[in-house]
Amino acid sequence: MRKGVALPVESKLFLLSGANYHALSPQLQKEIYEEFYQFVYSPIIYMVKDHAATEDIIQNSFIKIIDSVPRAANEVQLKSWLKVVVRNMVYNYFRKTKKNRNEIDSESVYINESAPMSTEMTSLEKEVEIKLMTETISQCLNELRPEYRALIELRWKRDLSYREIATELETTEERVKYKLYRAREAMKRTFSKKWGD
Repeated sequence: MRKGVALPVESKLFLLSGANYHALSPQLQKEIYEEFYQFVYSPIIYMVKDHAATEDIIQNSFIKIIDSVPRAANEVQLKSWLKVVVRNMVYNYFRKTKKNRNEIDSESVYINESAPMSTEMTSLEKEVEIKLMTETISQCLNELRPEYRALIELRWKRDLSYREIATELETTEERVKYKLYRAREAMKRTFSKKWGD
Protein backbone atom coordinates (compact mmCIF):
# COMPACT_ATOMS: atom_id res chain seq x y z
CA MET A 1 0.00 0.00 0.00
CA ARG A 2 1.32 3.44 -0.96
CA LYS A 3 1.91 5.97 1.79
CA GLY A 4 -0.72 8.69 2.12
CA VAL A 5 -3.41 6.84 0.14
CA ALA A 6 -6.57 6.29 2.18
CA LEU A 7 -8.57 3.17 1.50
CA PRO A 8 -12.35 3.67 1.15
CA VAL A 9 -14.09 3.00 4.45
CA GLU A 10 -17.10 0.73 4.08
CA SER A 11 -20.20 2.13 5.69
CA LYS A 12 -21.56 0.32 8.74
CA LEU A 13 -25.00 0.66 7.13
CA PHE A 14 -24.01 -1.90 4.52
CA LEU A 15 -23.83 -4.50 7.30
CA LEU A 16 -27.64 -4.37 7.37
CA SER A 17 -27.73 -6.07 3.99
CA GLY A 18 -25.74 -9.14 4.87
CA ALA A 19 -26.12 -9.68 8.62
CA ASN A 20 -28.85 -10.39 11.13
CA TYR A 21 -29.01 -7.04 12.93
CA HIS A 22 -30.28 -8.61 16.17
CA ALA A 23 -27.28 -10.97 16.26
CA LEU A 24 -24.75 -8.13 16.07
CA SER A 25 -23.03 -6.78 19.17
CA PRO A 26 -24.85 -3.94 20.99
CA GLN A 27 -21.97 -1.59 20.14
CA LEU A 28 -22.19 -2.39 16.42
CA GLN A 29 -26.00 -2.04 16.50
CA LYS A 30 -25.56 1.41 18.06
CA GLU A 31 -23.00 2.45 15.41
CA ILE A 32 -25.28 1.29 12.58
CA TYR A 33 -28.23 3.20 14.04
CA GLU A 34 -26.12 6.36 14.52
CA GLU A 35 -24.94 6.17 10.91
CA PHE A 36 -28.52 5.67 9.70
CA TYR A 37 -29.62 8.64 11.85
CA GLN A 38 -26.94 10.88 10.30
CA PHE A 39 -27.84 9.65 6.80
CA VAL A 40 -31.57 10.51 7.02
CA TYR A 41 -31.91 13.29 9.61
CA SER A 42 -31.30 16.30 7.31
CA PRO A 43 -33.83 15.43 4.59
CA ILE A 44 -36.51 14.50 7.15
CA ILE A 45 -36.14 17.62 9.32
CA TYR A 46 -36.17 19.69 6.14
CA MET A 47 -39.57 18.17 5.29
CA VAL A 48 -41.37 18.01 8.62
CA LYS A 49 -39.75 21.00 10.40
CA ASP A 50 -40.13 19.29 13.77
CA HIS A 51 -37.31 17.57 15.67
CA ALA A 52 -39.52 15.21 17.72
CA ALA A 53 -41.47 14.10 14.63
CA THR A 54 -38.18 13.62 12.76
CA GLU A 55 -36.85 11.37 15.51
CA ASP A 56 -40.09 9.34 15.51
CA ILE A 57 -39.90 8.89 11.74
CA ILE A 58 -36.24 7.83 11.97
CA GLN A 59 -36.97 5.27 14.70
CA ASN A 60 -40.06 3.86 12.93
CA SER A 61 -38.14 3.66 9.65
CA PHE A 62 -35.24 1.88 11.30
CA ILE A 63 -37.51 -0.69 12.97
CA LYS A 64 -39.16 -1.39 9.62
CA ILE A 65 -35.78 -1.61 7.88
CA ILE A 66 -34.10 -4.06 10.26
CA ASP A 67 -37.05 -6.43 9.95
CA SER A 68 -37.14 -6.45 6.15
CA VAL A 69 -33.80 -5.34 4.73
CA PRO A 70 -33.12 -6.91 1.31
CA ARG A 71 -29.78 -8.25 0.14
CA ALA A 72 -28.08 -5.45 -1.78
CA ALA A 73 -25.28 -5.83 -4.30
CA ASN A 74 -23.60 -2.65 -3.06
CA GLU A 75 -23.96 0.29 -0.71
CA VAL A 76 -25.49 2.59 -3.35
CA GLN A 77 -28.29 0.06 -3.96
CA LEU A 78 -28.91 -0.31 -0.21
CA LYS A 79 -29.00 3.46 0.36
CA SER A 80 -31.47 3.86 -2.51
CA TRP A 81 -33.77 1.34 -0.84
CA LEU A 82 -33.35 3.08 2.55
CA LYS A 83 -34.36 6.40 0.97
CA VAL A 84 -37.53 4.83 -0.44
CA VAL A 85 -38.50 3.43 2.99
CA VAL A 86 -37.84 6.78 4.68
CA ARG A 87 -39.71 8.68 1.95
CA ASN A 88 -42.73 6.41 2.47
CA MET A 89 -42.58 6.97 6.24
CA VAL A 90 -42.59 10.74 5.66
CA TYR A 91 -45.64 10.35 3.37
CA ASN A 92 -47.36 8.32 6.12
CA TYR A 93 -46.54 11.00 8.67
CA PHE A 94 -48.12 13.70 6.48
CA ARG A 95 -51.19 11.52 5.82
CA LYS A 96 -51.62 10.88 9.54
CA THR A 97 -51.17 14.53 10.57
CA LYS A 98 -53.53 15.65 7.79
CA LYS A 99 -56.13 13.12 8.96
CA ASN A 100 -55.72 14.29 12.59
CA ARG A 101 -56.09 17.93 11.51
CA ASN A 102 -59.24 17.04 9.58
CA GLU A 103 -60.68 15.18 12.59
CA ILE A 104 -60.01 18.16 14.86
CA ASP A 105 -61.49 20.54 12.29
CA SER A 106 -64.59 18.38 11.81
CA GLU A 107 -65.28 18.44 15.55
CA SER A 108 -65.21 22.23 15.73
CA VAL A 109 -66.11 23.47 12.25
CA TYR A 110 -68.72 22.41 9.68
CA ILE A 111 -67.06 20.83 6.65
CA ASN A 112 -68.88 20.51 3.36
CA GLU A 113 -67.81 17.00 2.38
CA SER A 114 -69.05 17.42 -1.17
CA ALA A 115 -66.52 20.21 -1.76
CA PRO A 116 -63.24 19.11 -3.39
CA MET A 117 -60.28 18.74 -1.02
CA SER A 118 -57.73 21.50 -1.51
CA THR A 119 -54.82 19.08 -1.19
CA GLU A 120 -55.04 15.71 -2.88
CA MET A 121 -52.80 13.02 -1.40
CA THR A 122 -50.94 12.65 -4.69
CA SER A 123 -50.15 16.36 -4.74
CA LEU A 124 -48.98 16.11 -1.12
CA GLU A 125 -46.66 13.26 -2.10
CA LYS A 126 -45.40 15.30 -5.05
CA GLU A 127 -44.77 18.24 -2.73
CA VAL A 128 -42.77 16.02 -0.36
CA GLU A 129 -40.83 14.58 -3.31
CA ILE A 130 -40.07 18.08 -4.66
CA LYS A 131 -38.87 19.29 -1.25
CA LEU A 132 -36.61 16.25 -0.86
CA MET A 133 -35.30 16.74 -4.39
CA THR A 134 -34.66 20.46 -3.75
CA GLU A 135 -32.72 19.59 -0.59
CA THR A 136 -30.66 17.03 -2.52
CA ILE A 137 -29.92 19.54 -5.30
CA SER A 138 -28.76 22.08 -2.69
CA GLN A 139 -26.45 19.48 -1.15
CA CYS A 140 -25.07 18.59 -4.60
CA LEU A 141 -24.47 22.25 -5.40
CA ASN A 142 -22.57 22.73 -2.13
CA GLU A 143 -20.34 19.75 -2.96
CA LEU A 144 -19.30 21.11 -6.37
CA ARG A 145 -15.97 22.80 -6.96
CA PRO A 146 -16.35 26.52 -6.11
CA GLU A 147 -15.65 27.44 -9.76
CA TYR A 148 -18.53 25.22 -10.98
CA ARG A 149 -20.87 26.39 -8.22
CA ALA A 150 -20.22 30.04 -9.16
CA LEU A 151 -20.96 29.34 -12.83
CA ILE A 152 -24.23 27.56 -12.06
CA GLU A 153 -25.33 30.37 -9.76
CA LEU A 154 -24.52 33.01 -12.38
CA ARG A 155 -26.37 31.12 -15.11
CA TRP A 156 -29.48 29.89 -13.29
CA LYS A 157 -29.86 31.97 -10.14
CA ARG A 158 -28.89 35.33 -11.67
CA ASP A 159 -30.09 34.30 -15.14
CA LEU A 160 -27.05 35.76 -16.94
CA SER A 161 -26.31 34.97 -20.59
CA TYR A 162 -23.06 33.26 -21.62
CA ARG A 163 -21.76 36.62 -22.83
CA GLU A 164 -22.61 38.35 -19.51
CA ILE A 165 -20.93 35.54 -17.54
CA ALA A 166 -17.85 35.75 -19.77
CA THR A 167 -17.68 39.51 -19.20
CA GLU A 168 -18.08 39.16 -15.45
CA LEU A 169 -15.43 36.42 -15.22
CA GLU A 170 -13.14 38.06 -17.81
CA THR A 171 -13.03 34.99 -20.05
CA THR A 172 -14.50 33.83 -23.37
CA GLU A 173 -18.04 32.60 -24.08
CA GLU A 174 -16.61 29.31 -25.34
CA ARG A 175 -14.78 28.78 -22.06
CA VAL A 176 -17.98 29.56 -20.12
CA LYS A 177 -20.00 27.06 -22.22
CA TYR A 178 -17.37 24.35 -21.77
CA LYS A 179 -17.13 24.86 -17.99
CA LEU A 180 -20.92 25.01 -17.58
CA TYR A 181 -21.19 21.71 -19.45
CA ARG A 182 -18.63 20.18 -17.05
CA ALA A 183 -20.46 21.69 -14.05
CA ARG A 184 -23.82 20.23 -15.21
CA GLU A 185 -22.27 16.79 -15.71
CA ALA A 186 -20.72 16.92 -12.21
CA MET A 187 -24.13 17.92 -10.77
CA LYS A 188 -25.86 15.05 -12.61
CA ARG A 189 -23.36 12.50 -11.31
CA THR A 190 -23.58 13.72 -7.71
CA PHE A 191 -27.38 13.95 -7.83
CA SER A 192 -27.84 10.44 -9.24
CA LYS A 193 -25.57 9.02 -6.49
CA LYS A 194 -27.56 10.76 -3.76
CA TRP A 195 -31.06 10.38 -5.19
CA GLY A 196 -30.50 6.79 -6.20
CA ASP A 197 -32.56 6.92 -9.43
